[in-house]
Amino acid sequence: MKEDILNTAAEMFLNYGFKSVTMDDIAEKLGISKKTIYNHYSTKSKLVLSTSHHIFEKINTGIEKIREKQQNPIKENFEIKRFVIHHLKDENTSPHFQLQKYYPKAFESLKGKQFQLLDNCISDNINRGIKSGYYRKDLPVDFISRIHFVGMLGIKDVNLFPVEKYSHSKLMDYFLEYHLRAICTPKGIETLEEILNEK
Repeated sequence: MKEDILNTAAEMFLNYGFKSVTMDDIAEKLGISKKTIYNHYSTKSKLVLSTSHHIFEKINTGIEKIREKQQNPIKENFEIKRFVIHHLKDENTSPHFQLQKYYPKAFESLKGKQFQLLDNCISDNINRGIKSGYYRKDLPVDFISRIHFVGMLGIKDVNLFPVEKYSHSKLMDYFLEYHLRAICTPKGIETLEEILNEK
């Protein structure tokens, strides 16, 4: 039952936002009483924390499977982007912003986990890209990894990038191209252009 609650809450939070969805909504969707949910999660804040970590773990597992393929580092970036967009349902309800505004403890807890994952993922991708000649040899890997993380957080700021004007998938497209054009060698740019022309 706990897993069912997590999966349903995750889907509803991503579709409608953390603030908008009530415990009553989740109970109704599951066809159970609200009391049953409270037996597992004593407050909505605790459910939000567990759900955000649950979503993170699912995404983390998927990203690790993509990384295990050890494919061309530029193509890997695009495959990870597609996977994340698919699992975050394009985030048009701004769950990231709502989590930050209404559940700051859950947001900060998740941010630390996200940084660890992204830092490891991006650093590995850059190092492989340098070795295979797709990325420039002179890159400050730690700096690029951190600036990438800051950029990924920044494009989720709905005050800077209102959802009426920018879809999350379009922002991720722009940001990924911006990131890759800054670090690619001519060989890497050629691969990037091929991928962009396939779209």
